[in-house]
Amino acid sequence: MEWFAGICCQCGLGELVSEPAPLFGGLMHKMYGLVTDRGKYAVKLLNPHIMLRKTAKGNFEAAERLEEILGERGLPILPARSFGGRKMQELEGQYFYVFDWYDGRAVRGQEIRKAHCARMGKALAKIHEVDRRASGGGGAPLHIDWMFYLDAVQRTDREIFALLEKRLSLLYKLQERGNRSCRHIPAFSAICHNDMDSKNVLWRGMEYRIIDLECLSYSNPLVELLETALNWSGFEECSLDLERFRCFTEAYAEQAGGPLKGLDWESLYDSNNGRLLWLEYNLKRMLGIEGEASEKRLGRSESVQTLEQILYYDAVRETVLNVMA
Repeated sequence: MEWFAGICCQCGLGELVSEPAPLFGGLMHKMYGLVTDRGKYAVKLLNPHIMLRKTAKGNFEAAERLEEILGERGLPILPARSFGGRKMQELEGQYFYVFDWYDGRAVRGQEIRKAHCARMGKALAKIHEVDRRASGGGGAPLHIDWMFYLDAVQRTDREIFALLEKRLSLLYKLQERGNRSCRHIPAFSAICHNDMDSKNVLWRGMEYRIIDLECLSYSNPLVELLETALNWSGFEECSLDLERFRCFTEAYAEQAGGPLKGLDWESLYDSNNGRLLWLEYNLKRMLGIEGEASEKRLGRSESVQTLEQILYYDAVRETVLNVMA
């Protein structure tokens, strides 16, 4: 309570009138709701271990500049507030962002309707329209040593060891296939959210705000289209709804003003190996290689879920490619 009171004092938010309330949904940073005598706010505490990375501050600053660009274009985002000309704040070594409160909620799973998918398809296309560049957007090869993690979890968690061992050949296959495919994807880039899944959009009726903008960067928009359409279509629950998927991609194409047919979706699909990186990160958290001790349980649960999603991604490959062909 005292530390959060320091945030309120530093940023001129007023005096706290109740205990800060943890907000759920974030898998890397921590969120809290603050109620003061001047209003209600959301505070994001940036993961201290992420902030130790040499590139972290530069990446956040780049995302802040892109956030400003999207805001100037009138896109429905929820940007961080600025204090003293800076968005990122620091108190006693902890970096954080402050947001005005938006009284909406995320829709998940079976709550997601085709109308949500259509709105998101158009929104994503509008983001990608803001600033396209005829360079960048190419994939980077992965060289993850899965045997290292298999050996490490064998000594600490037999259940995870069994799951990882069962899918070891698949992990190497997807990594190799992705490394071949990333050389063939279209080399252009646009502003991308990079995490515009259903938990990062708050709805109030059919009005919405896009949140969690700290990953904004210039990336390949077609890869993001594929990944985001999958998410809004039930992929994370390993229950893909093709009607929702079509609704998302068709709305995107309508807004973008051009067909999506005829592109090399096979290379785009195979190069989309962000789940492998997410699995490695969570194995590191589970093993205590990265993150705090309190993150080990989250790392374990995310590793289990991500392994299932990787298996499902491979299983629905032909189905998705047939839709995009």
